[in-house]
Amino acid sequence: MTTVGFVSRYPPVHCGIAEYTKFLISALRSLSPELKIYVFSTDEERKDGYEDELGVEVIPCFKPSEKSYSNLLSQLAEVGGVDVLHVQHEYGIFGEGRHVIDALMQAKEEKLAKKTVITMHTVDHPNSGREFALRFQASLNDVDAVIVHSNLQEFELHMQNVDTSRLFRIPHGTLINPYLSYTKGFLSKSLGLNEENFRGIILAIPGFLRKDKGVDVLLEALKLIEDIKFTLLLAGEPRDQELHELVVKKTEYRTIVIERYLSSDEILRVVALADAIVLPYKDRKGAYAVSGILHLSMGGLKPIIGSRTPRLVELYQFAPDMTVPPNDPKELANKIRWLVDNYDYAVAYMTELYGYAARTQWIRMAYRHLRLYRSLLEC
Repeated sequence: MTTVGFVSRYPPVHCGIAEYTKFLISALRSLSPELKIYVFSTDEERKDGYEDELGVEVIPCFKPSEKSYSNLLSQLAEVGGVDVLHVQHEYGIFGEGRHVIDALMQAKEEKLAKKTVITMHTVDHPNSGREFALRFQASLNDVDAVIVHSNLQEFELHMQNVDTSRLFRIPHGTLINPYLSYTKGFLSKSLGLNEENFRGIILAIPGFLRKDKGVDVLLEALKLIEDIKFTLLLAGEPRDQELHELVVKKTEYRTIVIERYLSSDEILRVVALADAIVLPYKDRKGAYAVSGILHLSMGGLKPIIGSRTPRLVELYQFAPDMTVPPNDPKELANKIRWLVDNYDYAVAYMTELYGYAARTQWIRMAYRHLRLYRSLLEC
């Protein structure tokens, strides 16, 4: 029996990486029920080990930005080691040093892991100015496999001399929304909203409310199209006090706000309720990532308007006419007006992106992970 150990944040921690890991594990269990999976998680929410509803043993054993992973190694020894030790890496979780890579190497030396894998959720370009990230990326040749989600990430690491034989592009997984056939009345009620408060087309921004989501740009854009009937639905846990105050002070009667953490299931209901998703992201300079919210939105089979930023590179690849320059309220307003006036055409135009959503369903991406694990273990 193959055993896989994930090193990652994990629900109930409020984090996109945590949700990603759970989606991936759920799909892996569907494909290979005999697979033994451990999650070596942060101890932010729980200190005690437990088995979750997927039958996965979750072992909290490290803190964010940990400098010593001795407890992780001890817990690995407790379970008898794993075949594949797989880190879901984000700099906000694992900090600035290469400590987690050192832990992976030590795990191999001590026969606690046969193979080591890192998924790089963010890859930095030299222009980012984050020298610690570049040093970390220079050490990726020390692991057996590096997974990235986009062409931009793959080529960037290649240019930074990561061995191409270690690089594997596996797109972010997509869940086809199970709520598409539900009525707006049911979906509104399930989210604690009143259907009667919605007017016209429903535009939604789901997910954490952060500065980089471009909510301020969207609010400015909507002032330019006040003649259009619409309702803006902002749905997610606030992560920035200034943005929270902006939303509270400047939103008008056509804006509905759900200011709390939303589970992935609730975000799926928000997407199903919306007529279109708007993602006016502002990306950090030199940081290449892929948006999990984009993939949750793609699975809703609704039109998506987004900015031309690295996190939304897949939207730009498959539906370029639905993208606008970042930080440009006027162009965003024009695109929303066009969408409202040509809604049926916009839905048809998104067909290629919907096809990509189908091709990147979680079960398919889990299969590619399994295939990678098996090929590594055969070496």
